[in-house]
Amino acid sequence: MRQRIKSIPPMLLSPFRKCGRGGRSIFRLTILDRYILRQFLGTYVLATLLFLAVIAMFDITEKLDAFLTAPLSETLFDYFASFLPYFANQLSPLFVFIAVIFFTSKLAGNSEIIAILSSGVSYKRLLRPYMIGAAILAALTFLLSNYIIPPTNVARIAYTNKYVRNKSVESGANIQLMASPGNVVYMSRFENYNKTAYRFSMDHFSDKTITSRLTARTARYDSTRQYHWRLNDYMIRDFNGMQESVRRGTTLDTVIPIEPKDFLISANDQETLTTPQLNEYIKKQRMRGVANIKAFEIERERRYAATAAAFILTLIGMSLSSKKVKGGMGLNIGIGLALSFSYILFSTVTSSLAINGLTTPFIAMEIPNVVYLLIGIWLFRRVSR
Repeated sequence: MRQRIKSIPPMLLSPFRKCGRGGRSIFRLTILDRYILRQFLGTYVLATLLFLAVIAMFDITEKLDAFLTAPLSETLFDYFASFLPYFANQLSPLFVFIAVIFFTSKLAGNSEIIAILSSGVSYKRLLRPYMIGAAILAALTFLLSNYIIPPTNVARIAYTNKYVRNKSVESGANIQLMASPGNVVYMSRFENYNKTAYRFSMDHFSDKTITSRLTARTARYDSTRQYHWRLNDYMIRDFNGMQESVRRGTTLDTVIPIEPKDFLISANDQETLTTPQLNEYIKKQRMRGVANIKAFEIERERRYAATAAAFILTLIGMSLSSKKVKGGMGLNIGIGLALSFSYILFSTVTSSLAINGLTTPFIAMEIPNVVYLLIGIWLFRRVSR
């Protein structure tokens, strides 16, 4: 392989090749680009499969009682069919970094980097196939995290709530939120098992003045129809200046634009929404005055930050491992693992800042990217010299 790379003609190492009528230059991947890209993506797939095998083994050990209790079909198709892609996508920056470190250290150890540079290829030119590979993985990560994996998380979370540990919120007390502009809903208590609210009331305001109040002993949500509520023992009071009119009844079917998931927010609910659904949910909850939506905002920003991380960690990995060192590949892999885990830890720490209100979710999730981008630029300039 070493002799093959040494013998590559300079024209093949050039980022452009002459072809077509009139000798116009069009973009084409060279032999060098395809070789590095193949090594990059192949190593990434191998690293992902190896790590997922280890993660699955530990997960089986931890949840063995649940797996023995649950039907095998639910374990395979509801849990693992979502669990493995979910963790592969969550740890994608780690796998990208390890892949770059591993195969670049191997190239450097075989003196193939020296042969490439001796052919007149600069470090900037050598970086191009790495960035192409990072772009492919970033696009895959973006597609999975924003659109494909969230719907599959619904079955996984339902499985863990049923067989492992139930983290879903089944009731709420003293619930108050804005159903729509000018309409404020209050519930003394809501029980999710029967979809019933107790001591229900809804006030309608016009120009900051209350114009009517609807109260009911109970209000039951009809899950078969969106926003459909049935009120029992209701009373409607209409206010017109100093005058008041009262209407009473036994039952009233009405449409109120709220549903239980708007105020019963469970852990990991944000992982079940695609990005368009997240944007709509956040916008709707802000309008209603719901306070506990930080997790949803952080999840949205995390998805975008993870996409950019592929480029940043590829730059750092290539800069670290493109030079031959005495410690060999093991030293580079050790450094790579330490840096990648520090990136994940740093992201966790900064997300807690957003949860505590010390910064916005966008800034919290972009701080690690900015810091590690500066590290990557410094390392790349250093190795280029």
